Amino acid sequence: MRLRPCIDIHGGCVKQIVGGSIKEGQAVQENFVSDRDAAWYASLYRDKGLSGGHIILLDSAAADPEAYEADRRQALSALAAYPGGMQIGGGITPENAAQYLDAGASHVIVTSYVFHGGSLDEERLEKMKAAVGARHLVLDLSCRKLPDASDGSGGREGQKGRYAVVTDRWQKFTGWIITHQNLHSLCSHCDEFLIHAADVEGKRGGIQEELVGILGGFCRAAGFPVTYAGGVHESADLSRIASLSGGRLDVTVGSALTLFGGDLDLDALVRQAGSVKES
Repeated sequence: MRLRPCIDIHGGCVKQIVGGSIKEGQAVQENFVSDRDAAWYASLYRDKGLSGGHIILLDSAAADPEAYEADRRQALSALAAYPGGMQIGGGITPENAAQYLDAGASHVIVTSYVFHGGSLDEERLEKMKAAVGARHLVLDLSCRKLPDASDGSGGREGQKGRYAVVTDRWQKFTGWIITHQNLHSLCSHCDEFLIHAADVEGKRGGIQEELVGILGGFCRAAGFPVTYAGGVHESADLSRIASLSGGRLDVTVGSALTLFGGDLDLDALVRQAGSVKES
């Protein structure tokens, strides 16, 4: 198990937010706004030898081009501070992906571009692969639990316990369900998966154990790298993730870190994750 670092950027600032709160016309629910820039965090991760983390641009280029450009400037400064050490996502397309790799990103991360119109767009996926190569591509399969009709939320019967990929800053459900079979079908198209549990992301209320169990079973069977994010708020959450995945599932912690105004020490979590033995 590895602890993967993160840098989330919104409005040109490093922030930690409640993930599902980014909606047009509404204020974002902020957990933490840093007075440090993205390059400072990237340098910290570099000095600690923490690689494979992600930088996410949270603003929409279409909805707010000025804010997105401010995010992009911050991201480029972080990549320059830690060349080859971090991945980047948010508004990535085949047309702009190469510039981020040239700027120092190890991988580009995509969701909305390839999950287009509510489903996986295989033509777009192939176009993205052609632009950067599968070894530089991370598929963000961040998901939310589908509502079930039996709970009065307006869902369909039989969907309880199923998780669907969500796009457009986690606001739109797709028809692509997180299953072992579906995950296996994408392994040859990318280098790893990044999966935020969007229902609990930024809430510091505990992990989504059911989803972790699905991902953990896939990791055990496939040996393919997957990073889980969402809800970690105490060291026991890491222990539970390790147990459910046999120590094979990597994890990202954001709002719960003292680094971002929380209670958990980064170095202590790195040591804990590093001590986990795979089974």
